[in-house]
Amino acid sequence: MVIAFVLLLVMLLAPAPYVIERPGPVFNTLGYNHPVGQAPANADEKKPLIVIDGHKTYPTKGSLDLLTVSEVGSPDQLPNWWQVITAWASSSQSVIPVGVAFPPGQDLQQQNTENAQLMTDSQKDAVAAALNQLGYDFPQHIVVRQVADGPAKGILKVGDIIDAVDGFEVKGVQSLRDELKKNGAGTPATLSIERDGVKKDVVITPEETAGTVIVGIGAQMEYDFPFSVTIQLDDVGGPSAGQMFALGIMDKLTPGSLNGGAKVAGTGTIDNEGNVGAIGGIRQKMYGARAAGATIFLAPASNCDEVTGHIPAGLHVYAVKTLDDSVKVLDAVRTGGSTASLPTCPAS
Repeated sequence: MVIAFVLLLVMLLAPAPYVIERPGPVFNTLGYNHPVGQAPANADEKKPLIVIDGHKTYPTKGSLDLLTVSEVGSPDQLPNWWQVITAWASSSQSVIPVGVAFPPGQDLQQQNTENAQLMTDSQKDAVAAALNQLGYDFPQHIVVRQVADGPAKGILKVGDIIDAVDGFEVKGVQSLRDELKKNGAGTPATLSIERDGVKKDVVITPEETAGTVIVGIGAQMEYDFPFSVTIQLDDVGGPSAGQMFALGIMDKLTPGSLNGGAKVAGTGTIDNEGNVGAIGGIRQKMYGARAAGATIFLAPASNCDEVTGHIPAGLHVYAVKTLDDSVKVLDAVRTGGSTASLPTCPAS
């Protein structure tokens, strides 16, 4: 029995080929850049998370929390079987194969670099989404950043600005995708572009790849904001805080309190047109939100299949597709109006 116990102990402490996802730190976009419920460790952790210069701002109340997910384990430091078994039994944690969390050929440093760039892009898109939602007018363009082998090769160039497809103005990358889909594969599309300050039309015939109509370019938004918005948050990567950044910026730029002083949390990518997209680790983020005191959660509608059956007690989850959807939820919360008609992710 002693030998069996020792063998069992050795097995439980042996590395397991998995990574554990659990709720990570929570940050209030209306507050400071240290985690909710924790005292700042130093002066750098006592800075406003969102700083706006060159425009009047207003006092805020309550919280608009962004959520994170902490990973236990990496290819170089795997969790042991006891940690994995414990996580399997936990409603707030998930266990995923290490090869899924860290795809072959991508090391931890590469992943961190990619996530940092996604966070930077997400912050710019969040500023644009907030200002567009509030009706500000400012230059914003779809710029070609890469031309691959495909329909656009030899027609579009890096640096081209895309203004319209078949005469329909495109204000964001999603609008560009939508118009190309509407045009269809195999049918010539007229793209209105600007190159070196000269406007012109070019004709490209899109093709279909994996069910998506494409022209074979990588495109990115460029903005010229009317005033400065800085987000001060270190050591958090990825694009999933975009929606909450946008709401936090809106709250600071408008009189009154967007959330009526309630404790609200949420997640979701954002683009300049206000489209809210799916994210990973939503189960952990809901538990993190509830532990931080939130009772209202804004979830991407495209994540509802992962939400249902995993909502912690005391948290009401609304399904949103756009920033406007989230504003409607917050309007109802602030005014005490009925939320019966607002889409939700079913509890079960």
